[in-house]
Formats: sequence, C-alpha cells, structure tokens
Amino acid sequence: MLGGQHAKTSGHGAIKKHYLVADLWGGILMETMVGRVKDILLEPRTTWKEIDGEFTQGGAIWGRYVIPLAGLGAIARTVGIVLFGKQVAFTSLTSRVSLTTAIVSGVVVLVVALLSVFVLSKIISLLAPQFGGQKNDVQALKVAAYSSTAAWIGSIFAILPALNLITMIVSLYSIVLLYLGLPILMKVPKDRAMGYTAVVIIVAIVVFVIGQAVISG
Repeated sequence: MLGGQHAKTSGHGAIKKHYLVADLWGGILMETMVGRVKDILLEPRTTWKEIDGEFTQGGAIWGRYVIPLAGLGAIARTVGIVLFGKQVAFTSLTSRVSLTTAIVSGVVVLVVALLSVFVLSKIISLLAPQFGGQKNDVQALKVAAYSSTAAWIGSIFAILPALNLITMIVSLYSIVLLYLGLPILMKVPKDRAMGYTAVVIIVAIVVFVIGQAVISG
C-alpha cells in the first residue's frame, strides 16, 4: 500500500517536474524571441553578424520566430475586423463582416506571411551564386525571416484601420534590414553586393505587393 502510494506520489512529482521544465523552456524561447526582435530592429549591423555565425536549423527558425511573429499580424487583423469592420479597398471606409469572415481574413494574412518568407528565401538562395555568393537555404531563410521583423511588428497596427499608414511606414524598415543583412549572410563579394541586393529588394517588394493585394482582396 505504502509502495503504491509512494509510486503515485513519485509519478505526480515527475509530471510536475515535466511541466516546470516545459514552462521554463517556453519562457526561455519567448525571452530569446523578444530579445532578437529588439536587437535586429535597434542594432541590425551587429545582430546580422551574430546571426551569420549561428548554427541553427530551418525548422527552429520557422517554429520559434517566423510563425509566432507572423501570427501577431494575423491576430491583430482578425481582432481589428471584428471590432471595426473590414476596410474597403482604396478607401477609408469599413464594412461590417461576420466573425467567420474575420477569422478567414486572419488566416489568409498568416498564410501570405509564411509563403512570402518561403518564396523570398528560395529566391535569395538561388540568386546568390549568380553574384558570387553561396547557395545556402538556411542562411537565406535567416535573411528572409529576420529582415521581415519590422513588417510583422508593423502589422500589429492593423488592429485599427486608421493606422494602416503606420503599418506601411514601419514595414519599409524591413527593406533596410534586408539591405544590411543580405551581403553578410550570403557571402556575396563587395563589388557585386550592391547588384545582388538591388535585385533581391525588387523581388521582395514585388512579393510584398502581391501579398498585400491578396490580403486586401
């Protein structure tokens, strides 16, 4: 009897310990993500050099950074539509929509954000050898993901339709982040870095415009 009670108590302790570890790990991940957001926005040059030397897998970048941050914009848009309605394209007017429509709109925002990072990362990696750089899918994903930070932070303002201009202005800083990080991570020679960066920025703008058209539609 005592043995059974002891076993039950030990099992409960093991479960409790497991949750404590999970909570601690989750807390560490959140602190790391917030720290990286702050660093890439405020100290981009130094942070890009740190990112260049980090050994990480693509799945970790997606799961611990891209999806959580991209999700912020999706949630903000959903809440904004529920509270204030959906903005009519090319106007300042809004129209009331159902909760289902608002949720679908948020899902579309998330999917577009994830696809944009995926497409941009592949293009970055494919173009690098054409300019003397290294084809590296993980490094390219780092560039696409971390340079998108400003756009994702700006998307939080989508909760209020009147702040859409602020969203656009903040998002433009992602182009600066891309400009600073691209040559460092993709190892493009200095004499060809400008051309490579210009081409990728044009592609990034096209991807962004198409994404916004899909979201607005």
